[in-house]
Amino acid sequence: MSSTFGTLLKVSTFGESHCKGVGAILDGCPPGMKLSEADIQPQLDRRKPGQSKLTTDRKESDQVTIFSGVEKGVTLGTPIGLFVPNKDQRPGDYKEMSQTPRPSHADFTYQMKYGIRAASGGGRSSARETIGRVAAGAIAEKMLKEIYKVEIIAWVSTVFDISASAVDALRITREIVDSNLIRCPDMEAAKKMEALVVRVKEKKDSVGGIVSCVCRNLPAGWGEPVFDKMEAGLAQAMLSIPATKGFEIGSGFAGTRLKGSEHNDSFVAVDGRLGTVTNNSGGIQGGISNGEPVVFRVAFKPPATIGIEQQTVDFSGNPVTLAAKGRHDPCVVPRAVPIIEAMAALVLGDLALRQRYREHN
Repeated sequence: MSSTFGTLLKVSTFGESHCKGVGAILDGCPPGMKLSEADIQPQLDRRKPGQSKLTTDRKESDQVTIFSGVEKGVTLGTPIGLFVPNKDQRPGDYKEMSQTPRPSHADFTYQMKYGIRAASGGGRSSARETIGRVAAGAIAEKMLKEIYKVEIIAWVSTVFDISASAVDALRITREIVDSNLIRCPDMEAAKKMEALVVRVKEKKDSVGGIVSCVCRNLPAGWGEPVFDKMEAGLAQAMLSIPATKGFEIGSGFAGTRLKGSEHNDSFVAVDGRLGTVTNNSGGIQGGISNGEPVVFRVAFKPPATIGIEQQTVDFSGNPVTLAAKGRHDPCVVPRAVPIIEAMAALVLGDLALRQRYREHN
């Protein structure tokens, strides 16, 4: 199993959804940076379950502990160990599902690959695995902001068939994003989204959505063609998040409906550097950042575990009526916002270190 991501800035996550805890090891963080649990906890609080009526009812404080790599509040340059305990465990909720793979869940594929699986909550395929990503990503984000002034902001742009109006990617802030439960900066759309998710939850069903993200203040020149292009790294990172089904950057699929004369980003002199009039490229050209904001979107499917009865079969092929128990999100996108930001920070942090190595060697 591949549980490690990155080249110079590497994160390895560990733990299952109903074991004693989850966490991560972050290797490659530069020495001398001030760091404490207080720098990490805010993003974990945005990701944790039970935070609103729109999320799973599982209650976890998700308090992080730094086990290594930091002394007297300063990073040592050695691996940083991060741990979050699981406290509100209910493995008994999954008794019926131990013999029946949930439709569209990873139960079946994990069993086929390993011949065994963690039947409680989905094990490593559970979104609880993303705690380690968010904790490590918060550190990568702190490094990017302090050294390069990079800002990473994600928000919910679509839930089911409700879409937010266009957002000014240059001015969006986390305060604006967090001003409502669904984390959508369009307040009118947010009200409709929240009402929809509440109705779906009451009916024991689920819906999907889209999270948009902007990464600002990146210098031109980050990215490692041809196989480690910036957009390729971002796509891999985002599609490794549970429940993701699509990734697009800049104009994305809509760009296929434009002509070259409409799609090209013309260059212009801006504050002593070259900038672009438009940003259909999404801040990346040839796999390398061009100095414009990096803008992308990630599509999430409806959560697979639902309480509605479904006709399926068990692992022996016998017909079964399955109404899944347990506590699950009716829509993952509000809690996915900090996960998107974390994975973007890990990708950009790794590329920043690789560029610094290139320039100094």
